[in-house]
Amino acid sequence: MADSSSDSVSIDMETPSPTGKENLVKTSHGLVSVTVYGDQDKPALVTYPDLALNYMSCFQGLFFCPEACSLLLHNFCIYHISPPGHELGAVAISPDERVLSVDELADQIAEVLNYFGLGAVMCMGVTAGAYILTLFAIKYRQRVRGLILVSPLCKEPSWTEWFCNKVMSNLLYFYGMCGVAKELLLKRYFSKEVRGSALVPESDIVQECRRLLDERQTANVWHFLEAINRRQDLSERLRKLQCRSLIFVGENSPFHSEAVHMTSKIDRRYSALVEVQACGSMVTEEQPHAMLIPMEYFLMGYGLYRPTLSVSPRSPLSPCCISPELLSPESMGLKLKPIKTRLST
Repeated sequence: MADSSSDSVSIDMETPSPTGKENLVKTSHGLVSVTVYGDQDKPALVTYPDLALNYMSCFQGLFFCPEACSLLLHNFCIYHISPPGHELGAVAISPDERVLSVDELADQIAEVLNYFGLGAVMCMGVTAGAYILTLFAIKYRQRVRGLILVSPLCKEPSWTEWFCNKVMSNLLYFYGMCGVAKELLLKRYFSKEVRGSALVPESDIVQECRRLLDERQTANVWHFLEAINRRQDLSERLRKLQCRSLIFVGENSPFHSEAVHMTSKIDRRYSALVEVQACGSMVTEEQPHAMLIPMEYFLMGYGLYRPTLSVSPRSPLSPCCISPELLSPESMGLKLKPIKTRLST
Protein backbone atom coordinates (compact mmCIF):
# COMPACT_ATOMS: atom_id res chain seq x y z
CA MET A 1 0.00 0.00 0.00
CA ALA A 2 1.10 3.56 -0.58
CA ASP A 3 2.59 5.43 2.32
CA SER A 4 0.97 8.84 2.70
CA SER A 5 4.19 10.56 3.76
CA SER A 6 6.22 9.59 0.72
CA ASP A 7 3.96 8.25 -2.01
CA SER A 8 1.15 10.81 -1.97
CA VAL A 9 0.89 14.49 -2.69
CA SER A 10 -1.95 16.92 -2.00
CA ILE A 11 -2.37 20.07 -4.06
CA ASP A 12 -4.98 22.81 -4.11
CA MET A 13 -6.73 23.13 -7.45
CA GLU A 14 -9.59 25.29 -8.66
CA THR A 15 -12.88 23.46 -8.18
CA PRO A 16 -16.48 24.48 -8.86
CA SER A 17 -17.12 24.94 -5.13
CA PRO A 18 -14.96 27.02 -2.77
CA THR A 19 -15.38 24.34 -0.10
CA GLY A 20 -13.95 21.54 -2.22
CA LYS A 21 -10.29 20.62 -2.37
CA GLU A 22 -8.79 18.41 -5.04
CA ASN A 23 -6.04 16.05 -3.93
CA LEU A 24 -3.81 14.07 -6.28
CA VAL A 25 -3.00 10.84 -4.47
CA LYS A 26 -0.07 8.82 -5.74
CA THR A 27 -0.87 5.10 -5.64
CA SER A 28 0.90 1.96 -6.78
CA HIS A 29 -1.05 2.24 -10.04
CA GLY A 30 -0.73 5.95 -10.76
CA LEU A 31 -2.24 9.24 -9.61
CA VAL A 32 -5.85 9.41 -8.49
CA SER A 33 -7.83 12.64 -8.18
CA VAL A 34 -9.94 12.91 -5.01
CA THR A 35 -12.07 15.99 -4.36
CA VAL A 36 -13.05 16.42 -0.72
CA TYR A 37 -16.13 18.28 0.49
CA GLY A 38 -17.08 18.84 4.10
CA ASP A 39 -15.73 18.27 7.58
CA GLN A 40 -13.09 15.54 7.53
CA ASP A 41 -13.89 14.68 11.16
CA LYS A 42 -17.21 13.23 9.96
CA PRO A 43 -17.68 9.69 8.60
CA ALA A 44 -16.57 9.31 4.99
CA LEU A 45 -18.75 8.82 1.92
CA VAL A 46 -16.73 7.75 -1.13
CA THR A 47 -18.20 8.22 -4.62
CA TYR A 48 -17.10 6.76 -7.96
CA PRO A 49 -18.70 7.81 -11.28
CA ASP A 50 -19.59 5.96 -14.46
CA LEU A 51 -17.54 5.77 -17.64
CA ALA A 52 -16.39 9.13 -19.11
CA LEU A 53 -17.82 11.06 -16.15
CA ASN A 54 -16.46 12.70 -13.03
CA TYR A 55 -18.19 13.80 -9.85
CA MET A 56 -19.45 17.02 -11.43
CA SER A 57 -21.18 15.27 -14.31
CA CYS A 58 -22.37 12.21 -12.37
CA PHE A 59 -23.37 13.42 -8.89
CA GLN A 60 -24.08 17.13 -9.34
CA GLY A 61 -27.85 16.62 -9.66
CA LEU A 62 -28.01 14.66 -6.41
CA PHE A 63 -25.89 17.09 -4.43
CA PHE A 64 -27.74 20.09 -5.86
CA CYS A 65 -30.99 18.58 -4.54
CA PRO A 66 -31.31 20.54 -1.25
CA GLU A 67 -32.82 17.70 0.79
CA ALA A 68 -30.27 15.14 -0.39
CA CYS A 69 -27.42 17.57 0.08
CA SER A 70 -28.48 18.32 3.67
CA LEU A 71 -28.83 14.59 4.41
CA LEU A 72 -25.41 13.68 3.01
CA LEU A 73 -23.28 16.69 3.96
CA HIS A 74 -24.74 16.81 7.47
CA ASN A 75 -23.66 13.22 8.10
CA PHE A 76 -20.59 12.73 5.90
CA CYS A 77 -17.45 14.19 4.50
CA ILE A 78 -17.59 13.45 0.77
CA TYR A 79 -14.59 11.99 -1.06
CA HIS A 80 -15.23 12.09 -4.80
CA ILE A 81 -12.80 9.68 -6.50
CA SER A 82 -12.37 10.07 -10.25
CA PRO A 83 -11.30 7.19 -12.52
CA PRO A 84 -7.72 7.75 -13.75
CA GLY A 85 -7.61 10.77 -16.03
CA HIS A 86 -11.29 11.69 -15.64
CA GLU A 87 -10.78 14.74 -13.42
CA LEU A 88 -11.12 18.30 -14.67
CA GLY A 89 -8.03 19.41 -16.59
CA ALA A 90 -6.52 15.91 -16.75
CA VAL A 91 -3.69 15.25 -19.16
CA ALA A 92 -3.94 12.38 -21.63
CA ILE A 93 -2.70 9.00 -20.45
CA SER A 94 0.25 7.87 -22.54
CA PRO A 95 -0.66 5.29 -25.20
CA ASP A 96 2.30 3.26 -23.92
CA GLU A 97 0.70 2.78 -20.51
CA ARG A 98 -1.10 -0.51 -20.03
CA VAL A 99 -4.78 -0.68 -19.18
CA LEU A 100 -5.34 -1.13 -15.45
CA SER A 101 -7.47 -4.07 -14.39
CA VAL A 102 -10.65 -3.59 -12.38
CA ASP A 103 -8.84 -5.19 -9.42
CA GLU A 104 -6.12 -2.56 -9.63
CA LEU A 105 -8.73 0.20 -9.78
CA ALA A 106 -10.32 -1.24 -6.63
CA ASP A 107 -6.91 -1.43 -4.95
CA GLN A 108 -6.41 2.27 -5.70
CA ILE A 109 -9.41 3.03 -3.48
CA ALA A 110 -7.78 1.22 -0.57
CA GLU A 111 -4.65 3.32 -1.04
CA VAL A 112 -6.74 6.49 -1.16
CA LEU A 113 -8.35 5.56 2.16
CA ASN A 114 -4.91 4.91 3.63
CA TYR A 115 -3.73 8.32 2.47
CA PHE A 116 -6.58 10.12 4.21
CA GLY A 117 -6.37 7.88 7.28
CA LEU A 118 -9.89 6.53 6.80
CA GLY A 119 -11.24 3.30 8.24
CA ALA A 120 -14.62 1.92 7.15
CA VAL A 121 -16.50 4.14 4.69
CA MET A 122 -19.88 4.44 3.01
CA CYS A 123 -19.69 4.03 -0.78
CA MET A 124 -21.83 5.40 -3.62
CA GLY A 125 -21.18 4.44 -7.25
CA VAL A 126 -22.92 4.63 -10.62
CA THR A 127 -22.80 1.73 -13.15
CA ALA A 128 -19.07 1.18 -13.87
CA GLY A 129 -18.23 3.04 -10.66
CA ALA A 130 -20.70 0.83 -8.79
CA TYR A 131 -18.85 -2.24 -10.08
CA ILE A 132 -15.49 -0.90 -8.87
CA LEU A 133 -16.89 -0.09 -5.41
CA THR A 134 -18.61 -3.47 -5.15
CA LEU A 135 -15.36 -5.21 -6.01
CA PHE A 136 -13.62 -3.04 -3.43
CA ALA A 137 -16.22 -4.05 -0.82
CA ILE A 138 -15.65 -7.74 -1.63
CA LYS A 139 -11.86 -7.46 -1.43
CA TYR A 140 -11.75 -5.14 1.59
CA ARG A 141 -14.84 -6.15 3.55
CA GLN A 142 -13.79 -4.48 6.79
CA ARG A 143 -13.43 -1.11 5.10
CA VAL A 144 -17.00 -0.68 3.81
CA ARG A 145 -19.92 0.27 6.05
CA GLY A 146 -22.52 0.27 3.30
CA LEU A 147 -23.08 0.44 -0.45
CA ILE A 148 -25.41 2.79 -2.33
CA LEU A 149 -25.31 1.59 -5.92
CA VAL A 150 -26.99 3.14 -8.95
CA SER A 151 -27.70 0.92 -11.99
CA PRO A 152 -24.78 -1.30 -11.02
CA LEU A 153 -22.84 -3.84 -13.06
CA CYS A 154 -21.89 -7.16 -11.49
CA LYS A 155 -21.62 -9.72 -14.31
CA GLU A 156 -19.28 -10.10 -17.25
CA PRO A 157 -20.40 -8.01 -20.23
CA SER A 158 -23.18 -9.60 -22.24
CA TRP A 159 -22.48 -10.12 -25.93
CA THR A 160 -24.59 -7.05 -26.68
CA GLU A 161 -22.75 -4.86 -24.20
CA TRP A 162 -19.35 -6.27 -25.20
CA PHE A 163 -20.02 -5.54 -28.88
CA CYS A 164 -21.31 -2.03 -28.13
CA ASN A 165 -18.26 -1.33 -25.98
CA LYS A 166 -15.90 -2.58 -28.70
CA VAL A 167 -17.57 -0.29 -31.24
CA MET A 168 -17.21 2.61 -28.82
CA SER A 169 -13.62 1.64 -28.07
CA ASN A 170 -12.70 1.71 -31.76
CA LEU A 171 -14.47 5.03 -32.25
CA LEU A 172 -12.61 6.58 -29.32
CA TYR A 173 -9.28 5.13 -30.44
CA PHE A 174 -9.47 6.22 -34.07
CA TYR A 175 -11.84 9.22 -34.08
CA GLY A 176 -11.87 10.58 -30.54
CA MET A 177 -15.03 11.75 -28.77
CA CYS A 178 -16.98 11.90 -32.03
CA GLY A 179 -20.73 12.32 -32.40
CA VAL A 180 -21.49 8.60 -32.54
CA ALA A 181 -19.41 7.87 -29.42
CA LYS A 182 -21.25 10.61 -27.53
CA GLU A 183 -24.62 9.25 -28.60
CA LEU A 184 -23.68 5.77 -27.36
CA LEU A 185 -22.65 7.22 -24.00
CA LEU A 186 -25.78 9.36 -23.66
CA LYS A 187 -27.93 6.32 -24.43
CA ARG A 188 -26.04 4.49 -21.68
CA TYR A 189 -26.78 7.26 -19.17
CA PHE A 190 -30.25 8.62 -19.90
CA SER A 191 -33.76 7.52 -20.82
CA LYS A 192 -35.19 8.45 -24.21
CA GLU A 193 -37.61 10.84 -22.45
CA VAL A 194 -34.79 13.25 -21.63
CA ARG A 195 -32.59 12.49 -24.66
CA GLY A 196 -35.30 14.00 -26.85
CA SER A 197 -36.30 13.28 -30.43
CA ALA A 198 -37.01 15.02 -33.70
CA LEU A 199 -40.05 16.62 -32.08
CA VAL A 200 -38.83 17.01 -28.48
CA PRO A 201 -35.60 18.85 -27.66
CA GLU A 202 -32.93 17.40 -25.38
CA SER A 203 -33.29 18.22 -21.72
CA ASP A 204 -30.84 20.59 -20.07
CA ILE A 205 -29.06 17.77 -18.23
CA VAL A 206 -28.37 15.92 -21.49
CA GLN A 207 -27.11 19.09 -23.18
CA GLU A 208 -24.80 19.79 -20.25
CA CYS A 209 -23.53 16.20 -20.24
CA ARG A 210 -22.88 16.39 -23.99
CA ARG A 211 -20.81 19.52 -23.40
CA LEU A 212 -18.84 17.90 -20.57
CA LEU A 213 -18.05 14.86 -22.73
CA ASP A 214 -16.26 17.20 -25.13
CA GLU A 215 -13.87 18.06 -22.29
CA ARG A 216 -12.85 14.47 -21.60
CA GLN A 217 -9.46 13.17 -22.69
CA THR A 218 -10.35 10.47 -25.19
CA ALA A 219 -7.38 8.26 -24.33
CA ASN A 220 -8.35 8.27 -20.66
CA VAL A 221 -11.95 7.29 -21.39
CA TRP A 222 -10.67 4.51 -23.65
CA HIS A 223 -8.51 3.11 -20.84
CA PHE A 224 -11.42 2.96 -18.38
CA LEU A 225 -13.73 1.47 -21.01
CA GLU A 226 -11.23 -1.28 -21.77
CA ALA A 227 -10.89 -2.09 -18.07
CA ILE A 228 -14.65 -2.33 -17.59
CA ASN A 229 -15.11 -4.40 -20.75
CA ARG A 230 -12.64 -6.97 -19.32
CA ARG A 231 -14.38 -7.22 -15.95
CA GLN A 232 -15.14 -10.50 -14.21
CA ASP A 233 -18.45 -11.86 -12.98
CA LEU A 234 -18.92 -11.03 -9.29
CA SER A 235 -22.18 -12.96 -8.85
CA GLU A 236 -20.82 -15.80 -6.74
CA ARG A 237 -18.74 -13.45 -4.59
CA LEU A 238 -21.62 -11.16 -3.65
CA ARG A 239 -22.63 -13.42 -0.76
CA LYS A 240 -19.36 -12.44 0.88
CA LEU A 241 -20.49 -8.85 1.29
CA GLN A 242 -20.78 -8.00 4.97
CA CYS A 243 -22.43 -4.61 4.57
CA ARG A 244 -25.93 -3.39 3.74
CA SER A 245 -26.64 -2.45 0.14
CA LEU A 246 -29.20 -0.05 -1.32
CA ILE A 247 -29.56 -0.44 -5.07
CA PHE A 248 -31.29 2.02 -7.39
CA VAL A 249 -31.98 1.30 -11.04
CA GLY A 250 -33.81 3.23 -13.72
CA GLU A 251 -36.69 1.41 -15.33
CA ASN A 252 -35.26 2.21 -18.77
CA SER A 253 -31.62 1.54 -17.93
CA PRO A 254 -29.84 -0.90 -20.27
CA PHE A 255 -28.49 -2.44 -17.07
CA HIS A 256 -31.86 -2.96 -15.39
CA SER A 257 -31.71 -6.77 -15.52
CA GLU A 258 -28.18 -6.71 -14.12
CA ALA A 259 -29.30 -4.72 -11.08
CA VAL A 260 -32.15 -7.17 -10.48
CA HIS A 261 -29.73 -10.08 -10.82
CA MET A 262 -27.33 -8.47 -8.37
CA THR A 263 -30.09 -7.99 -5.80
CA SER A 264 -31.02 -11.67 -6.09
CA LYS A 265 -27.44 -12.69 -5.28
CA ILE A 266 -27.03 -10.54 -2.16
CA ASP A 267 -28.46 -11.69 1.15
CA ARG A 268 -31.94 -10.15 1.14
CA ARG A 269 -31.71 -9.33 4.83
CA TYR A 270 -29.06 -6.76 3.98
CA SER A 271 -30.16 -5.38 0.60
CA ALA A 272 -32.97 -3.47 -1.06
CA LEU A 273 -33.81 -2.62 -4.66
CA VAL A 274 -35.52 0.62 -5.69
CA GLU A 275 -36.74 0.81 -9.29
CA VAL A 276 -37.23 4.35 -10.57
CA GLN A 277 -39.80 4.63 -13.33
CA ALA A 278 -39.33 6.70 -16.50
CA CYS A 279 -35.59 6.93 -15.80
CA GLY A 280 -32.34 5.75 -17.38
CA SER A 281 -29.18 4.54 -15.65
CA MET A 282 -28.02 7.81 -14.12
CA VAL A 283 -30.70 8.29 -11.47
CA THR A 284 -28.38 10.73 -9.67
CA GLU A 285 -28.86 13.21 -12.52
CA GLU A 286 -32.18 12.32 -14.11
CA GLN A 287 -34.33 11.81 -10.98
CA PRO A 288 -32.20 12.53 -7.89
CA HIS A 289 -35.31 13.34 -5.80
CA ALA A 290 -36.37 9.68 -6.14
CA MET A 291 -33.32 8.66 -4.10
CA LEU A 292 -34.06 10.78 -1.03
CA ILE A 293 -36.62 8.77 0.97
CA PRO A 294 -34.95 5.35 0.42
CA MET A 295 -31.59 6.87 1.40
CA GLU A 296 -33.12 8.38 4.54
CA TYR A 297 -34.48 5.03 5.68
CA PHE A 298 -31.24 3.29 4.72
CA LEU A 299 -29.10 5.72 6.71
CA MET A 300 -31.43 5.49 9.71
CA GLY A 301 -30.03 2.00 10.14
CA TYR A 302 -26.70 3.68 10.91
CA GLY A 303 -28.23 6.24 13.26
CA LEU A 304 -27.96 9.02 10.68
CA TYR A 305 -30.72 11.56 10.03
CA ARG A 306 -31.49 14.62 7.97
CA PRO A 307 -31.04 17.79 10.08
CA THR A 308 -34.05 19.54 8.54
CA LEU A 309 -36.42 16.88 9.92
CA SER A 310 -38.69 18.92 12.19
CA VAL A 311 -40.92 16.82 14.42
CA SER A 312 -42.29 17.00 17.91
CA PRO A 313 -40.53 14.83 20.53
CA ARG A 314 -43.84 13.01 20.92
CA SER A 315 -44.31 12.48 17.21
CA PRO A 316 -44.20 8.86 16.00
CA LEU A 317 -41.74 10.09 13.35
CA SER A 318 -39.25 11.25 15.93
CA PRO A 319 -36.05 9.14 15.61
CA CYS A 320 -36.05 8.34 19.32
CA CYS A 321 -39.51 6.79 18.97
CA ILE A 322 -38.63 4.46 16.11
CA SER A 323 -38.44 0.86 17.20
CA PRO A 324 -34.85 -0.40 17.02
CA GLU A 325 -36.12 -3.56 15.35
CA LEU A 326 -37.24 -1.52 12.34
CA LEU A 327 -33.69 -0.29 11.83
CA SER A 328 -31.98 -3.67 12.18
CA PRO A 329 -30.17 -5.16 9.17
CA GLU A 330 -32.70 -7.97 8.98
CA SER A 331 -35.57 -5.57 8.52
CA MET A 332 -33.95 -3.31 5.96
CA GLY A 333 -34.63 -5.65 3.06
CA LEU A 334 -38.28 -5.81 4.05
CA LYS A 335 -38.64 -2.11 4.68
CA LEU A 336 -37.17 -1.29 1.30
CA LYS A 337 -38.61 -4.13 -0.71
CA PRO A 338 -38.56 -3.39 -4.45
CA ILE A 339 -40.65 -0.27 -4.89
CA LYS A 340 -41.34 2.02 -7.81
CA THR A 341 -41.27 5.78 -7.85
CA ARG A 342 -43.13 7.81 -10.42
CA LEU A 343 -42.60 11.22 -11.92
CA SER A 344 -45.03 13.72 -10.49
CA THR A 345 -47.48 14.97 -13.11
